[in-house]
Amino acid sequence: MNQLLSVSKRDGRKEPLDLDKIHRVIEWAAEGLNNVSVSQVELKSHIQFYDGIRTKDIHETIIKAAADQISKESPDYQYLSARLAVFHLRKKAYGQFEPPRLFDHVTKMVGDKRYDAHLLADYTEQEFDELDEYLDHSRDLNFSYAAVKQLEGKYLVQNRVTGEIYESAQFLYILVAASLFADYPRETRVSYIKRFYDAVSLFKISLPTPIMAGVRTPTRQFSSCVLIECGDSLDSINATSSAIVKYVSQRAGIGINAGRIRALGSHIRNGEAYHTGCIPFYKHFQTAVKSCSQGGVRGGAATLFYPLWHLEVENLLVLKNNRGVDDNRVRHLDYGVQFNKLMYSRLIKDDYITLFSPSDVPGLYDAFFEDQAEFDALYVKYEQDESIRKKRIKAIELFSMFAQERASTGRIYLQNVDHCNTHSPFIAKVAPIRQSNLCLEIALPTKPLNNVNDEEGEIALCTLSAFNLGAIESLDELEELAELAVRALDNLLDFQDYPVPAAKNATMGRRTLGIGVINYAYYLAKNGKRYSDGSANALTHKTFEAIQYYLMKASNELAKERGACPKFNETTYSQGIMPTDTYKRDLDKICDEPLHLDWDTLRASIKEHGMRNSTLSALMPSETSSQISNATNGIEPPRGHISVKASKDGILKQVVPEYERLKDNYELLWDIPSNDGYLQLVGIMQKFVDQTISANTNYDPNKFEGGKVPMQVLLKDLLSAYKLGVKTLYYHNTRDGASDSQEDTPDVEDDDCEGGACKI
Repeated sequence: MNQLLSVSKRDGRKEPLDLDKIHRVIEWAAEGLNNVSVSQVELKSHIQFYDGIRTKDIHETIIKAAADQISKESPDYQYLSARLAVFHLRKKAYGQFEPPRLFDHVTKMVGDKRYDAHLLADYTEQEFDELDEYLDHSRDLNFSYAAVKQLEGKYLVQNRVTGEIYESAQFLYILVAASLFADYPRETRVSYIKRFYDAVSLFKISLPTPIMAGVRTPTRQFSSCVLIECGDSLDSINATSSAIVKYVSQRAGIGINAGRIRALGSHIRNGEAYHTGCIPFYKHFQTAVKSCSQGGVRGGAATLFYPLWHLEVENLLVLKNNRGVDDNRVRHLDYGVQFNKLMYSRLIKDDYITLFSPSDVPGLYDAFFEDQAEFDALYVKYEQDESIRKKRIKAIELFSMFAQERASTGRIYLQNVDHCNTHSPFIAKVAPIRQSNLCLEIALPTKPLNNVNDEEGEIALCTLSAFNLGAIESLDELEELAELAVRALDNLLDFQDYPVPAAKNATMGRRTLGIGVINYAYYLAKNGKRYSDGSANALTHKTFEAIQYYLMKASNELAKERGACPKFNETTYSQGIMPTDTYKRDLDKICDEPLHLDWDTLRASIKEHGMRNSTLSALMPSETSSQISNATNGIEPPRGHISVKASKDGILKQVVPEYERLKDNYELLWDIPSNDGYLQLVGIMQKFVDQTISANTNYDPNKFEGGKVPMQVLLKDLLSAYKLGVKTLYYHNTRDGASDSQEDTPDVEDDDCEGGACKI
């Protein structure tokens, strides 16, 4: 058969079919792996050879056959299939397995306008050769199959129309590093590039989608999260919509605060007309969000925020509900409902909540975020004012409606606005937090836009990354990683473009970063700790203390070199207040772990020199980007030892890290008896995290009588989260009876927040 049949090469040439060559490639991919069989892959390929068959088709068939063998019993097939995929990818990118010389590659890509021209302008040929000698293309072989497919589908520079790929992963990593440290002095920048390259290519630092896909290209917008606040005017609504379109097209996930918009029937122009209410404008924002596909990297997505006490809240809570007609539903946005202590206290007392249109109660909306005592006083005052339009509803009814809609859609979120402002790096009276973002982990000041070029408005951006807890052996490593992450992301703020003036002014003034974690579930398994029984509480306290301390120390050191951020005076840090001063003391009852680091010396240095960045930490979902590191996502427990995710590239299987050694140590999601232990851990993390946390609640109806989760359990969890100081709650997950292994029922991929899933 070898003598009779030919194959078509990628360049169009034909040559005789050589089965031995195919066999050698699979053997190369299997080298050093456990429980994989070359012959099994060959048998499962079922290739029907014919004269002129394309080598591309042969290779893709073999890759799929290998990927199909990934299982708990044979997890190393995820590396065998990954190596075959890397071989295939490099052939597509370079026409050969060996990558070209870095300088030649960059020169060609800049000439083709696929890389940013600054790379050749800023670096010499000799510097590129030094970096080329340092980078290690063999690290491509550390990827899992899911990682390679995510790289190929989302991150590598390519023509998304033709599917042509132009680079491989190590070039991506080294050139991201080179871009981010280009403005450093020549005598130090190559050292920083090498250190940062090692951190990201060895998976110690995880980068979000906008950075991985965009840095090194002519596109210069890399902030994962954009917070846009809308005022109560047509000019502001139109400016908000315009800003949404600009940022969705730049790969960002959007948070929209529409809480100021007056309620249906409110007076307009002194009674000349009456207001159409919130829903038409929410539909307007939905259209803006869905107008762009984020360059083919992911679809546009947003979360819209409003207060629980808004007069239209009963209609707003059901906007995602499948019942009803399109006229009274806005299903393609997610929603964050805002609570505070007064709302919870009315629930506990079985009292009423009074609903108002923000336009009818002067000062109430601002006080909701800025001053809780003032809010309480105004709220009671307006309740007693018979001239003000209002509606009273039992608190238990309103909370139950919220909890029911959250349970049925999974995507009605919660923000505790008082915690976001009292345990915050910002002085609430000066720079209040009035919203979060797509994934509920960003908490930054915003101001409504009056027009699209409004320089007085404030659009908040946050640039993300994450530490891979599973890749560090000692918390001491975090000091070096924090320095690299803070310096790289801070440089990115100056490197990127700002399509809206209000975003540039806010970013340059506050220089906000959000550095989180991935692989927390593996970290617990590796240390023999569990989510549910309190055993992880002390370790979590020590870990997140170290993370926040070293991030703040790195920002303080950078401030000594480059100056504090211009609006440092609007932070509580300028007053010497640390995160450890404002957390909910209820946490001490569940975790009495002492502080281990020298916060007082850091406090003094920050008061003297300031910080380069107003914020430094946020815990994002990292659903997509964690796959690149073959890590469990964010802080979440895995649903099974093997996850199956449905993406546009097909079904991707991923086995939890060190499955064979640690399988009994992993506490799987649906084995956790309640949300109590998880929420305690989130509260402990929140003690140190200066922004907020994408935290989920999870329910298995089979654990309850009648197969239905009682309302009292849902409300108990909301109250527990509030008591522990949790700022936000993200998804409500309900077990649907699928296999824990997820091998039969793949999850729909959640983009990062990095943009969406806020997916980083």
